[in-house]
Parts: sequence; structure tokens; C-alpha cells
Amino acid sequence: MAFDLDLIKKVYSEFEQKVNDARQLLGRPLTFTEKILYAHLTNPAIRAYDRGVDYVDFAPDRVAMQDATAQMALLQFMQAGRAKVAVPSTVHCDHLIMAETGAEADLKHANTESKEVFDFLASVSNKYGIGFWKPGAGIIHQVVLENYAFPGGMMIGTDSHTVNAGGLGMVAIGVGGADACDVMAGLPWELKMPKLIGVKLTGKLNGWTAPKDVILKVAGILTVKGGTGCIVEYFGEGAISMSCTGKGTICNMGAEIGATTSTFGYDDSMSRYLKATGREEIAAAADAIAQHLTADPEVYANPEQYFDQLIEINLDELEPHLNGPFTPDLATPISKMKEVAAANDWPTKVEVGLIGSCTNSSYEDISRAVSLAKQVNEKGLKTKAEFTITPGSEQVRYTIERDGFLDTFNKIGATVFANACGPCIGMWNRVGAEKKEKNTIVHSFNRNFAKRADGNPNTYAFVGSPEIVTALAIAGDLTFNPLTDTLINEKGETVKLDPPTGEELPPRGFAVDDPGYQAPAADGSGVQVIVDPVSKRLQLLDPFAPWEGTDLKGLKLLIKAKGKCTTDHISMAGPWLKFRGHLDNISNNMLIGAVNFFNDKTDNIKNQLTGEYGAVPATQRDYKAAGIGSIVVGDENYGEGSSREHAAMEPRHLGVRAVLVKSFARIHETNLKKQGMLALTFADKDDYDKIQEDDVVDIIGLTEFAPGKPLTLVLHHADGTAEDIQVNHTYNQQQIEWFKAGGALNIIRKEFAAKN
Repeated sequence: MAFDLDLIKKVYSEFEQKVNDARQLLGRPLTFTEKILYAHLTNPAIRAYDRGVDYVDFAPDRVAMQDATAQMALLQFMQAGRAKVAVPSTVHCDHLIMAETGAEADLKHANTESKEVFDFLASVSNKYGIGFWKPGAGIIHQVVLENYAFPGGMMIGTDSHTVNAGGLGMVAIGVGGADACDVMAGLPWELKMPKLIGVKLTGKLNGWTAPKDVILKVAGILTVKGGTGCIVEYFGEGAISMSCTGKGTICNMGAEIGATTSTFGYDDSMSRYLKATGREEIAAAADAIAQHLTADPEVYANPEQYFDQLIEINLDELEPHLNGPFTPDLATPISKMKEVAAANDWPTKVEVGLIGSCTNSSYEDISRAVSLAKQVNEKGLKTKAEFTITPGSEQVRYTIERDGFLDTFNKIGATVFANACGPCIGMWNRVGAEKKEKNTIVHSFNRNFAKRADGNPNTYAFVGSPEIVTALAIAGDLTFNPLTDTLINEKGETVKLDPPTGEELPPRGFAVDDPGYQAPAADGSGVQVIVDPVSKRLQLLDPFAPWEGTDLKGLKLLIKAKGKCTTDHISMAGPWLKFRGHLDNISNNMLIGAVNFFNDKTDNIKNQLTGEYGAVPATQRDYKAAGIGSIVVGDENYGEGSSREHAAMEPRHLGVRAVLVKSFARIHETNLKKQGMLALTFADKDDYDKIQEDDVVDIIGLTEFAPGKPLTLVLHHADGTAEDIQVNHTYNQQQIEWFKAGGALNIIRKEFAAKN
């Protein structure tokens, strides 16, 4: 269905002029990314902005929120004082559905267990003019691609994989709930002007290779932080030859390289997808300005002159990859897996293969996987591993059921989960996971951090395309290479899997009875939003206290985190998702997954008040009760992963005053700033080694806190000695005001009160 048609037509009517103005201002041809960015400035540009340096205010076209993050985003928005959201916004119920026995039973259970939360989100949406997608409607990013994404647009979403909409030519960026609150309240959205990475794709995908292999390859090149502060723009004949949903897959997993977002220029595949999903008018409008919805020809002719970094990949030569375990950037070509697995002692028996998720649940993905599933019976095989399918939306699920795909999967013993995130985010009640046995799973999801899928730290998870995952589930062997290897069927015969085939779009068109959409009331003034004061799931927010106006002294070291510390480590998902609307309750998971540098244990730190070791949240609550602030120290790329602002709000709520690390992931650093926290980095990364377990820390220079001006930390060691270290920050003047006010929301609240 076509939403926001008038808005999109307005964007397109102004697009050419804005692009021409930007081209004249910069005095050179423009990348597609630059066209979108400059066309969405809050105010007309008066100069060319320096990439990676200048903070810029943007006016996104829309906001999307999933149910886990929407709770906190909307609890904040409710304090802003507005009667209605300023831009089109939607809520999607996809995170709070546990995958256990199958779609029907799991959805029924979720609607009972999380009824209070779903009712809250529905009523807030109804009151404030927000579109509401009910549980079972689908995963936010697939639903956005099918209904809201449009070429040349800009959107933000409270989920790191909002970037999926780049497959339809958007600049779509994952943010925390406070950023979403700003935009819904009608305020500008601030972002440091991103650097640009160009990825030139030549050749054409063939055989077993899929779009997923492009981003698996790129992740291996750039690593989990190589895209930080950058937008990745894909182009070339290889890009044009791919489907729109294939492009979405590539953009989706771009979150795993730390990229701000990824995008593709508009082409025929996007036009076909818009038409197939009932948006013919939008396709026609985009076709009319198609020359402006891609980079200027000079850019792609000489990309090294326009991008800060250039990568070239020949799709003719690209091999299927498996990335993992425990990190999405450890890339292994399928032909090398046997030797690499042996060298690393990875368990090679595949216990479960899982396809679907927001990354790979398109009709094309499922049709190519089903072409392999058909061969199980045709070639006398038996699937050796458990196999599950998670459709991305009710529209996709209904269509693949109509076309017989689900029957084929059922015949090989597969389980179809609800149209929701499920195992991808830890909402998987996997039988036996509590035993913590060493095992291997393969999936077509995007992340594979330790414990993420099933809570078992010894589950080795590998990321691949749906085609490769299906083949490995059939073979039951991580080292199986379907391009060259054979299988022994139930009759003892040697057989070889044929390469997958599929359809870009359903030949008979998409179909659906009830997509699961609920429109908001035209006038929500009479809608009541009720939060039970004794609820364990929801809690109204109290404003955070403003800065005292002095340097911060006597801060206890809470934890010195060792190695990878993602937002999953800081604020776990899975069963904790049920508390995403209750800040105090969910704060009981704060940093319980982080590894303590001093004992290599998780959730086990020294309490400086008692000298005893205990849980991180309990220790911090002791400090808070005593009126003592604390500091968290971390390693590289701290806060990698999900956009969940709970990872910033929980420390803030419990009294942590600063987070000091070697480097931050973009979204988490912004989330800390928004909540009035100090996000600091070591000027000399070797100073990380100076932090001792019993340190008490002073932060000096806050009375003169200014952009670009370092601060000083005084480390008071237990032996009575002290030493100074310099720390840096990236705060601009507006962000410093957030810190002083105790959080950005306090400023919004104050400004609204002044106007009314």
C-alpha cells in the first residue's frame, strides 16, 4: 500500500532544485549520498560541510520504531508536550515474540504475556498520530521496505538495522530513542557529516553466490568498526543487476561494519519493487526524476576523486562466505572453511540452520532456499540439522504459503516461526541451550555475538546467505562446500545439490488478507494512555538531574571492561526485552555481559565500599545509595551493535557519570550524550593499562567544558599515588548543553514549557 504520497511528492518536487543548489555550492559533481543529505538539511547550506568534522542539522522524512525501543522512545516523547508527532511515524511489534514451537502458538503466547506493553504502544500511537503495526505484522525493516521506504528519502529508526531501507535508495539511519523523540517533536536531527565509502561492484552474481556474500566480504575487509562515521554507497553494473531486496540485505548488514548507513542509486529493480508492492504512483514519481536519484555520472566514472575510500568487488569472482563465530566480520570463503575450522577447532556438526530475519526474508530469499529444500526429497536426502524459517512480514508469509513454499519446508521437517525477530535477537527458547554445550549453528541473520541467539556462550554462530544456510542444514556439516562437494542420500547414492534458483518477485504478485496495520485516530486528544504505577513492565520517566556545575570528583571505578563490549554486553536482549519500558527493572542487566579486566569474569566486580565481589548492577546500586558517582572504562568500539539506548540510560539511571574508552561505536556515543553522560576517549590508548581495580577518579576541566578542549582525569590509586591522564571528547556546544541540563530531553521539556 502507498503511504505518505503527498509527502513523497513534495520531496520530489523540491529535489532537483536542492541538488542543483548543493552542486553549485560544492562546485563539483555529487554522489547520491550527498544529494540526499544536502536535500534534507534543516536550513539551506551556506557552505560545503567537511566530512567527518562538521555537525549538521537534518530534517528526516519519517521515524520508525520497533516495540522494544519504542517503549522508551515514546515514554520520552510523552514528556515533550506535543499533541501529535511532527513527521510520519510508525511503531512495529516484532521484538517481543519468543520463538519456541511455531508461529501460531508463539504469537498467541506473546499477545498474552506482553499484552500490557502492546496495549500501551497501541494507545500512545493512537493518541499521537502514529501508525501501529500489530504483533505478527512483520519485522520493522521488512515492513518499512514494503510500505514506507522511497528513493531519495531520509528516515531514522530506533533500531540499528533501519539501514535496510537503503536497498530502496534511502539514507536510513539507526538512532536511539532520544533522537527519535527530537524528530517526532519537530526539532532538527543532528549528525556529524559522514565520510563516504564507495563500493564498486562489477560482474554479476551467479550460481551459489548471493547479495549476502557481498556484505560478508565487505565486513571482512572493513571489520566491525571500519565503517564508523561513514556512509557506504554501492554502485556499478553489479549493483544494477541485483534485486531491490538483495540491495536491502547488503545495506541491512552494513550496521555490522559500524557504518552510519548504506545506500544504492535508484534503478529499475527499485521501480519494479515499488510497483510489486502497490506503490505505482511512487515509482512513476521516482522515474520522473531518476537522473537525480543517483550519483552524477562523473562520480561513478572517477569514483576515487569523490569517495574517501574505494573498494572494488568483482561479483563474477565472488565466492560464498561464512562469517564468524562470535563476530560478524570474521569472513571465511566457503572453500576455505574446512581448513580454517580445523585450525581453530570449531565444532563442525551443524545443529540448527535458521533462515529469515530482517536481513534475509524476502520472497527472493525464500524462493531460492525452497529450490534447495525441494531437492531433499527429489534426491532422496534427509535434512541432518534442525531447520527454521522466520518470515519478514505477513505479506511475504501469506504469499509464500500461497505459492506452496511452506508446504515444501514442512516436508523436510522445518519449523516456521512467527513474523518477528525471534532467534536473531535472542528471543529463541532453544531446548538444551541452558546446558551451555559447545555447538555450531548457521543462520542468515546479521549478528553472531556470543550468547546472542540462544544465551549459550558456547554456541558458535556463523552468518551466511539463506542458500548456504539451507545447504549446510541439509548436509549437517559446517565444512560442506555445495559448489564442489557431494552428499550420500538415504539409498547410499552419491548426489550433488543443484545451484539455487528463484524469483526476484512473486510471478502472481504479492497477496495478504490482513497486513496488521492500525491507523491512528484523526484526533487523539481524547485517548487516554494509562501506565499502572505498580507495573513491572512499564514505568513513567523522571527527569535526570542536571550537572552540579563543578568538576566530578571521587568517582569509583565500576568496571574496566575487557575486549568486545557491545550493547548486548551492556544491556542484554532476550528475556530482558520484557523490561524495556521499565528503566529501573531493566537496569538490573546493566553490564552483566561485560568481561571484567581484572578477573576475566562477567558480572563479577569488586565493590570498593565492602571489598567484596558481586554483580555489576548491585554494586552500582550500592554506590548510588551512598551518593557516590562512578566511571566505566572500556576497550575499542565500545557500544558496537544495537541502537538500544537502554545501554546509555541504565548507567545514567544508576549513577554512572562517565564512560571512558579507547573508541566508541557511533550510535552508543550519541546515546550517552543525549542522556547527559560524559562519553570520553583516551588521548593515549595505552593509558587504558593505567586503570587499576581500586581507582578513584576525578574529572577535571568541566567548568571550562568546551568543544575540542581535552579534559584531565586524576587516577587515585589504592597505594596512595596519583597520576593524571588526558582524555578527549567530541562534544559540540549543543551537546555540552545537553550535559549541563542533565539530558537533551530536559531542554526540550523546558523549551516547550516556555512556549506554552
